[in-house]
Amino acid sequence: MTAPQRKPITAYKGVVSKKSGDKTIRVVLHYLTRHPKYGKILHRQTVAHVHDQLNQAQVGDLVQITKCRPLSKTKTWRLVRVIEPDRQKT
Repeated sequence: MTAPQRKPITAYKGVVSKKSGDKTIRVVLHYLTRHPKYGKILHRQTVAHVHDQLNQAQVGDLVQITKCRPLSKTKTWRLVRVIEPDRQKT
């Protein structure tokens, strides 16, 4: 008998906008969508509260996040890795 296949992890890329407290960051996810009536391309964004266990992400970093179980009232994402540190700080 084989083990059941797991669904592949969906990961998103975003930029850290704020460090809010210990082990918590806010990440802005930008995306494009089409207006339902007029068809114009619209720029939209979503703010996600992300669990950062090691406090490794800083403001301005490009990070990869994924969904997880609810860790608090608003925190349902976790940090996978820091893709690129903020280059403007150096």
